[in-house]
Amino acid sequence: MSKTVADVMTINPIVVSLETPLKEAIQILAEKRISGLPVINNAGKLVGIISETDLMWQETGVTPPAYIMFLDSVIYLQNPATYDRDLHKALGQTVGEVMSKNPLTITPDKSLKEAAKIIQEHKVHRLPVLDNAGQVIGILTRGDIIRTMATE
Repeated sequence: MSKTVADVMTINPIVVSLETPLKEAIQILAEKRISGLPVINNAGKLVGIISETDLMWQETGVTPPAYIMFLDSVIYLQNPATYDRDLHKALGQTVGEVMSKNPLTITPDKSLKEAAKIIQEHKVHRLPVLDNAGQVIGILTRGDIIRTMATE
């Protein structure tokens, strides 16, 4: 019988809220040796993911978008809205300011094969597992899938 997400996921994962200070989230990631955390709102619903990738902006800073001047006009060679978003991530102080919004999710009844396909196709490292009420009940990572493959 094939395994489901519920068979392999980490149950009751550590979550953080929108208001969690970034320093606290960084501490959790470092101490627990994990690369990302689900972010929930006051109602306990998933609203985002904070990952090492999101936090790298804090260290690397932001490069302003390339532009050219033409007849006293500025012509951006990249979308300036991307710069605004990246700048916000670089200067953010709370998880809500830096997190990636609208993360991909999965339900516990899905097959491990389906989950692996989503992770591979979308190039994500983790999938929060939600119950019918939209609450985070687990998390499935690439590592969980690989460990399961090794024991079969």
